[in-house]
Amino acid sequence: MNVIAPQLSSVSALPSAEELDRALRDALPAEIIASALKTVGREKLALVSSFGTESATLLKVMADVDPAIPVIFLDTGWLFEETLAYRDTLIATLGLKDVRSIKPAEETLSREDPDRDLWFSDPDACCRIRKVEPLARALKPFDAWLNGRKRFQGNARADIPVVEDDRARLKFNPFANVSREEIEAIFTRAKLPRHPLAASGFLSVGCMPCTSRTAEGEDARAGRWRGRAKTECGIHTMKV
Repeated sequence: MNVIAPQLSSVSALPSAEELDRALRDALPAEIIASALKTVGREKLALVSSFGTESATLLKVMADVDPAIPVIFLDTGWLFEETLAYRDTLIATLGLKDVRSIKPAEETLSREDPDRDLWFSDPDACCRIRKVEPLARALKPFDAWLNGRKRFQGNARADIPVVEDDRARLKFNPFANVSREEIEAIFTRAKLPRHPLAASGFLSVGCMPCTSRTAEGEDARAGRWRGRAKTECGIHTMKV
């Protein structure tokens, strides 16, 4: 199946998200990444990864296509030490060549979260200053980005297309169509290391204050912002 689009030189000349989605809706993840790469070029494409419990699979597929695609990692200041260690492990294991760890602006933290308790009083605001705004800055040089959302994760993710337009750039969802079983198959086939917290019942890992273990039978993301209506940090629901 040949789904790789011709490389185009300017963002105004890029094909529409709808056109790309039609071409790629049944493509394999590696084909989607290769198409994104060919469409905008390596210098204009980034992959955003949390280095969470399933992140190794998308990073592996990307590395097989081109390990030099820039990877943006949001180091919020509230991450588990295990996540930071896992980032370093995957960089070495997969041979990732350009991982950029992005931190919140110190001025913003001093002004809006001086006591580091914003996560409790206003988690949306905490996510905004620690994730949404840093990502918006980090993505400015790029015309397209890749992320690891999957339809099986449910809620706002249940109907995501393979390619969408976030108003600022093209957004590719290479794993939109994959199943839990396919994720496990990639882990097994590639002998990928697991996130250190996965064995302890953390099926989805974000920032420490807003992440808890998942009980048997619960949705994988049930441990995120437990007890609140919040289900997303904002980088996929706010336009960056």
